[in-house]
Amino acid sequence: MLSVIIMAAGKGTRMKSNLPKVLHKISGKEMLFYSINEAKKLSNNINVVVYHQKEKVIETMEKYFDDVEFITQDHENFPGTGGAVKCCNPKNEKVFILNGDMPLVTSEELQKFNKIDADIVMSVIKLDNPNGYGRVVIKNDKVTKIIEQKDANEEELKIKFVNAGVYLIKKEILDEFLPKLNNNNSQKEYYLTDIIDLANKAGKTIKAIEVKEEDFKGVNSKFDLANAEIIHQNRIKEKWMRKGVIMHLPQTIFIEDDVEFIGECEIESGCVFKGKSVIKESYIKANTIIEDAEIENSEIGPMARIRPASKIIDSKIGNFVEIKKSTLNDVKAGHLSYLGDAQIESGTNIGAGTITCNYDGINKYKTKIGKNVFIGSDSQLVAPIVIEDDVMIAAGSTITKDVKKGDLAISRTPQKSVKGFFYKFFKKDK
Repeated sequence: MLSVIIMAAGKGTRMKSNLPKVLHKISGKEMLFYSINEAKKLSNNINVVVYHQKEKVIETMEKYFDDVEFITQDHENFPGTGGAVKCCNPKNEKVFILNGDMPLVTSEELQKFNKIDADIVMSVIKLDNPNGYGRVVIKNDKVTKIIEQKDANEEELKIKFVNAGVYLIKKEILDEFLPKLNNNNSQKEYYLTDIIDLANKAGKTIKAIEVKEEDFKGVNSKFDLANAEIIHQNRIKEKWMRKGVIMHLPQTIFIEDDVEFIGECEIESGCVFKGKSVIKESYIKANTIIEDAEIENSEIGPMARIRPASKIIDSKIGNFVEIKKSTLNDVKAGHLSYLGDAQIESGTNIGAGTITCNYDGINKYKTKIGKNVFIGSDSQLVAPIVIEDDVMIAAGSTITKDVKKGDLAISRTPQKSVKGFFYKFFKKDK
């Protein structure tokens, strides 16, 4: 059985942000979410060590998980990675130690650690330029020492193997050597890496597992964050393309982690999919944004915006159409319209420039439009309002009252012409 400790206590000063580092997002979710989510595939005993802005970190993660233990590091007395682990009491015989700023680690890669027989299994990456990382000394397939870069001498700095920061350690090793850690170093911190030296001296077996940088990439800056998101996005898009989604210029498309595609969908370049959107058997044209919405057997865009709580079925939504919290079933809205807080039934055509006026400055109101309604261009529908089946709305109308089945509704000021005004105004002959 495995336990997991996830270190999420640091300030992350290199992020240059008031937001805790582990709460910065990639693909719509906080980095720490991904670490916990993968850990839960391996263990039912997840311990997350917090300190900096701990209330915010805990509150955010409890929106996703209700069975994770959060432990506050005694940072004043025991700073550093060793101090973080000191405060934990894992339940199982082996303990994974992960980092909350490694959002690309997968449970499949972590499972490989458990296949190696050793007291300590640690991850290493071989880098051409290892600057910024702790170096790992490996002799005869065994790890003999880890040196933090700031404490390394000139010869040790030439080592290419670096510490990737993930460990699988027997609990008995932690119990024996954590109390022996000290802070006799330049940073006056308790280093978890010092356990390697202590365990070696005690004759324990420490082995390294070489891992891919892409999977064990740590995020220490916003540049790192952007690069991690590129990798994560590529994984998401590869998954959906392999399941049958057609993507044109996929590198220009952004898809958040919870988005779902069903059936053969087609996506043009520049589209953004956010929240828990579900796209089924639909064609999404270029530069369209869909957020927390359901799209089924429909054509959306180009340059449309579908906002949260919208459901669109068997419909065609064109360019520069914005839809918010509305249900459309077999509807055409070709261009330049806003449809908010609306329910629109089959066979209805929404003319260009149509707006549902759903907000009076205090409250939002509903617009209900029936079947086979034809709404002329540049119409305003002032909610709350009900437009029954088989209705025509004349172009340029402002509709403030319910319209009965079969009626034509028209609301315009009378047209007036002033004879010969053009020639008088510009002082021209006819």
